[in-house]
Amino acid sequence: MLTLIHAPLSRSFRMLWLLEEVGADYDIRYVTIRRRDGSGGVDPANPHPHGQVPALLHDGALVTETVAIAQYVTDLHPGSEMGRPQGDPERGAYLSWLAYYAGVIEPLQIAHMTGATRTDAETARLHAAMCERVAGTLAAQPYLLGEKVSAVDIIVASSLMWLRHLLPESAAVDGHIARMAARPALTRAQAKDAAPQGAPV
Repeated sequence: MLTLIHAPLSRSFRMLWLLEEVGADYDIRYVTIRRRDGSGGVDPANPHPHGQVPALLHDGALVTETVAIAQYVTDLHPGSEMGRPQGDPERGAYLSWLAYYAGVIEPLQIAHMTGATRTDAETARLHAAMCERVAGTLAAQPYLLGEKVSAVDIIVASSLMWLRHLLPESAAVDGHIARMAARPALTRAQAKDAAPQGAPV
């Protein structure tokens, strides 16, 4: 059994969305986390080493960090369009984009949010190059891997649904967000984001 360790209105939502996309048999353990505004706190029911989300339990085995969970879940569901299994010609691109998100996109988004792109020329250059790559890719094709959606699209689009200003204005990026926002699995995930009334959190 898969159990998603999830906090409402947090980055673990994108893994909730992914689990809906792949049709996984899973349950949700709703937990509290420490929020940026100082509210909340570490939940003793959360097995993540830093009390953060997302985390995933699979028959007792713990998986943490967004891209690791995305690869783990999609490898468990090789028939889903969300992953690229061993032997698929897009496997290399899939793994590369997952790593690029964790190692390049997200750190540079954070640097931009905290003002580092305004004070450090090299960080600004790297951020501009990242933006150009993402927007340029989506100008050439509907999804980051090509003609078919993947978990990478969920991860990237979900961050932009919250904070669109993380990338410059781009019709291609806006089109990608709109395509992802129209997916039925997103609606199903949104219905499960908050703990049911009366459920322990």
